[in-house]
Amino acid sequence: MPIADCHPLKPSRSIDLKAGEPINGYKGIPTGENRQLLSLRMAICQALYEEMKRDETIYVMGEEVAEYNGAYKVTKGLLDAFGPKRVIDSPITENGFTGLAVGAAMTGLRPVIEFMSWNFSLVAFDQIISNASKMCYMTGGMFPIPLVMRGPNGAGPRVSSQHSHAVEALYAHFPGLIVVSPSTPYDAKGLMKTALRQNNPVCFLENEMVYNLEQEIPTAEYLVPFGVADRKREGRDCTIVAVSRSVHWALEAAEQLAKEGIECEVIDPRTVKPLDIGAIVESVKKTHRCVVVEECYRTGGLGAEIAAQLMELAFDELDAPVGRVTTTENPMPYAANLEHETLPKPHRIIAAVKAACYR
Repeated sequence: MPIADCHPLKPSRSIDLKAGEPINGYKGIPTGENRQLLSLRMAICQALYEEMKRDETIYVMGEEVAEYNGAYKVTKGLLDAFGPKRVIDSPITENGFTGLAVGAAMTGLRPVIEFMSWNFSLVAFDQIISNASKMCYMTGGMFPIPLVMRGPNGAGPRVSSQHSHAVEALYAHFPGLIVVSPSTPYDAKGLMKTALRQNNPVCFLENEMVYNLEQEIPTAEYLVPFGVADRKREGRDCTIVAVSRSVHWALEAAEQLAKEGIECEVIDPRTVKPLDIGAIVESVKKTHRCVVVEECYRTGGLGAEIAAQLMELAFDELDAPVGRVTTTENPMPYAANLEHETLPKPHRIIAAVKAACYR
């Protein structure tokens, strides 16, 4: 069965396909294409299928990626399509199969490893930071590392303290790693295809809470470049910068604020590293206010980096301090009501935007 037809779960909601406004020369979703309706999980699966068909050096490894089709069914159908030599179930050994993938990348293969959760990548932290990110540099360019590490990042529903980490700021800290965090099926497919053609290690951070999100995307091949942000919503009063799941909270907040006469522009960087700070600065020059929304903690988070760069590059454009809406600095509670207050949900974004606009 074609990968595009594999929909393991009924989608929870869908979003409209819109042609984006140009940002730094990138024109967003092309118009006039034949379309297919895909969930975000199947957009990633389709990208894997197309690239594995194109390039025989790509293989997939991880816990339950083969027989079980992946813990979140992102690798559904790949075992049937490519066999057990290219879709490989591993033991519960993140440190081991990450190290194996680094070695495979050094010898000419293009591994894709799945972390069942990016929380579990911390078990492999030394392999990622000491080997994957530095090997090309330490060998004077003799050994590029074409490695994609992917899986769900951030909090799921009531999975509590040890399964709710958002790690984008952590991995963005280290030179040598590309950090990608898509929010829509269109972006997820295009960014994954770009990732699979890189000669550098890519941390591809998904979110299980948007896996079921559906969108019409082109049937024709396309790639989404790294380091190019996307304007998800036009606005004049405040720029909201958000990544991954937080983009949808930001859009929900923007819709509610619009009813009160506050028009917010929502910018999705799509790649945390490289970061398209130019697109953010251009938006701030129009709105003169900025709020950053993220699932990372406040201390050392992505918002801190963006705020610092805006102070350097757009200080005179700001009419208010950069607002930051983050996961509160406590271990994630199990109780649903407390989890709601911990995450950067729309009610907290609305309060931060009003604080910036009514100073």
